[in-house]
Amino acid sequence: MAEIHRIACGTDNCYIVAQGNDALLVDTGTAAFCDKVREACSRYTMKLIVLTHPHFDHAENAAFLSEHFSVPVAVHEADLELFENYDAQPLHSYGLVGKLVLGLSLKALRNTKVRRPQNLLQVKDGDSLAAYGFDAKIIGLPGHTTGSIGVDVEQKYLLAGDALDNWIRPAMGHLYCDYDAIKQTAGKIRSLGARTIFYGHGKPTPQSCMN
Repeated sequence: MAEIHRIACGTDNCYIVAQGNDALLVDTGTAAFCDKVREACSRYTMKLIVLTHPHFDHAENAAFLSEHFSVPVAVHEADLELFENYDAQPLHSYGLVGKLVLGLSLKALRNTKVRRPQNLLQVKDGDSLAAYGFDAKIIGLPGHTTGSIGVDVEQKYLLAGDALDNWIRPAMGHLYCDYDAIKQTAGKIRSLGARTIFYGHGKPTPQSCMN
């Protein structure tokens, strides 16, 4: 049975999915928290890094950690362009919370260069992670970015990236490149049934808490 360990990195979250001594890392945080994430991962034999999307707050440490632990970095093909140019998929927002978060984040999103990992593994919706020793699969969660993905673990835990957030209460992600897509993604998550949701921003909750 897998265990999920949250690594709080300021307002961002990374997650270790552990199966005994083996683990995978979902998202990698910003450079300011690189040592914290590396130290947490060093307690395990790392098998894989999964990026829910390549924005700097989720991916700034990906290249370093990939090299340090000699593991590949899984990402959706549709998001590869974000390593070169944030504005390839500009973000919009809804609601007061969304406008505040976007306003505080926009300069950093545009100006922080995320180094593209050399050992990239392109993944898509439905891909199994059994080869890495986990009862888990990639789930496509487009809308925040075109290629946003999550990890569905044992049909019990969903690591959702920014498809959902919990800034104040659980909700559809407040920032999006495609509003219709992220709305459909929220519906897709509801249709999965009972899951504990692990957010890119905010504390985990049962799915029943989501609006």
